[in-house]
Amino acid sequence: MRLKRARIESILSREWLRRGALATMLWPLSLFFHALVSLRRRMYASGMLKSEKIDRPVIVVGNIFIGGTGKTPFTIWLVQRLQQAGYKPGVISRGYLSQDEKPRPVFPSSDPQQAGDEPVLIASRTRCPVMVGRKRVETARALLEGHPEVNVIVSDDGLQHYALARDLEIMLFDARGTGNGWMLPAGPLREPASRRCDFAIVNLQADIARFEGSELHRENAYPMHLVPGLLHRLEDATLTKSLKALGDAARPDGHLRIVAAAGIGNPARFFSMLKSAGLVFDELPLPDHYAYQDNPFHGLRADIILITEKDAVKCRQIEHIRLDPRIWVVPVTADIDDVLATKILERVRGSSIA
Repeated sequence: MRLKRARIESILSREWLRRGALATMLWPLSLFFHALVSLRRRMYASGMLKSEKIDRPVIVVGNIFIGGTGKTPFTIWLVQRLQQAGYKPGVISRGYLSQDEKPRPVFPSSDPQQAGDEPVLIASRTRCPVMVGRKRVETARALLEGHPEVNVIVSDDGLQHYALARDLEIMLFDARGTGNGWMLPAGPLREPASRRCDFAIVNLQADIARFEGSELHRENAYPMHLVPGLLHRLEDATLTKSLKALGDAARPDGHLRIVAAAGIGNPARFFSMLKSAGLVFDELPLPDHYAYQDNPFHGLRADIILITEKDAVKCRQIEHIRLDPRIWVVPVTADIDDVLATKILERVRGSSIA
């Protein structure tokens, strides 16, 4: 099942980057989807559908490209910048696979199968209040009820949830840009490529030249690079090593066999980051939000297995995976021009707080 899903995702991802036969066949359906999306936006803009205002500034982080573009590392960066400026931010999220009808608080120790892997990671890295729920407005109010000290709300992956009024919209892309430019199901876009936002973040791997020559290079766009930190062992975070030390030990004359695994929206981006650090390894791409109930590492020929932080929050919940001494976690930090942080803070200060 895992391999079948990964194969389907691979086929769609490849088709969504070009206007091939499959994408062209699906194009009429994308026109219908475009019409529905446009109608919904107009209904919110005209007041036929109601957007509710929360008495705190609301920053929405999201994307129009389906799948992972780096929202979680950016959200962590944003929350930490707000904290450094003296704000007390709180985060709301849908929580992937969360089945709760009512909002649920999320802690670093929460079960990612109940709360979602990304919210647990955000709670762990930022130590700020996090709440997940199906309805963003209800979730935001529950967050403020439990944490009245929160004075700015960050909505993770909430760009299309127009029922929640927002003061600032931040949209993320990666090196894939807008793909073939078509909307679902013929392309990867949830909304038209022309959709406006306050700031666009382009998640690239240290490729400024590619950013400057791309369709996304515009006045309100900023490149983001994900910088790997010290590796730590999954079973014991006090055991650390640098990527350089690992790379030196695994050179052709070395003896280490490394496998890199990633259950994220765009595993290739994780692999590219490791390659740019000089590592040589085998790739194990997994479906986004992979639950690890079926252990992909069992019987795997590897001396070292590298995983993402997002995967780590789930692997820690499964004892026979957590205790595997081969597994090391690769933490990443978003590197973004401080000018963006200054502009976001200016907008937050200019928003009224009731």
